Amino acid sequence: MATDINVNQTEENRAERARTGQYYRPHVDILEEGDELVLVADMPGVKSDAIEIDFQDGVLTIEGSVEPRYDDKVNFLLCEYGIGDFYRTFRVSEQIDSNRIHAEYGNGVLTVHLPKVEEAKPRKIMVNAAG
Repeated sequence: MATDINVNQTEENRAERARTGQYYRPHVDILEEGDELVLVADMPGVKSDAIEIDFQDGVLTIEGSVEPRYDDKVNFLLCEYGIGDFYRTFRVSEQIDSNRIHAEYGNGVLTVHLPKVEEAKPRKIMVNAAG
């Protein structure tokens, strides 16, 4: 049974962000697994120590920096592979326990676990026989 938890993408731009160069929106899947939501983002070429995840005022921000493959002196005959950082934000409902959010990264895939608060978890209601 799906819990009514809203994880909506937000197009907020923070004024303090100074971004140079090209950046990409990573493709994501969001799954509901038991007592948590799981966000899976494709971020190829990012090293785990170049990933930042922030949660503030109900907004989850994921960022990843990618090192250039070549130096500036390369003379390309054809260049189809774009290099740039990854950046995406999501508005997360208050039914997520922000103190327990955790993540792991491997093989170009970032997985962010968003545990539900106790009140949002499904529970069974016992029915007692009357009289």
